[in-house]
Amino acid sequence: MALEHAILVSLLEKPGSGYELARRFERSIGYFWTATHQQIYRVLKRMENDGWVDARDVPQQGRPDKKEYSVADLGRAALSSWLHDPIEPESVRHDLAVKIRGAAFDDPAALIREVERHRQAHRDRLTHYLAGQARDFTEPEPKSKPDPEPQPAAHPAGPQPPPDAERELQHAVLRGGIAYERMMIGWLDDVLATLARFGPDR
Repeated sequence: MALEHAILVSLLEKPGSGYELARRFERSIGYFWTATHQQIYRVLKRMENDGWVDARDVPQQGRPDKKEYSVADLGRAALSSWLHDPIEPESVRHDLAVKIRGAAFDDPAALIREVERHRQAHRDRLTHYLAGQARDFTEPEPKSKPDPEPQPAAHPAGPQPPPDAERELQHAVLRGGIAYERMMIGWLDDVLATLARFGPDR
């Protein structure tokens, strides 16, 4: 996936300025794609030149006007084309896994601190994801009401409204991030238990 596609998805969810877009990458889009502010601004400018996004000046009270971007027809067509193209499953390239195998030819216990550092990083990311899920996807508990009088079953009148695909798919991506972090923590716990067998008790 190119950064352009992630930007198009974000702007279709909600138009915004380059700064607002960068903040979204820090807060939510970073669940599946990371980019620096400089990368985002550079690619956004190229997309504007290519006609993929439109920009309009938005006046602000007490602050300079901001440039708000939205997806143009060419950008929507480019995203649609990419969505319909098959992509290959991602291959794993994991430096830590190679280090773990290589530790057999050195001092395995010496790798414990490094593995613990990685585990803490995944714990921190899991905490961040769970906080985002609680903030954005936890529905408030309905207020308790007295039990209504029994009514005969009624058939819904007309077609039911479609589910909120945008919200549901955002949550599906976040759940994937949560599952991945939990998997990594479990694996690193297993690695730490294995490494501990090759060194003195700590």
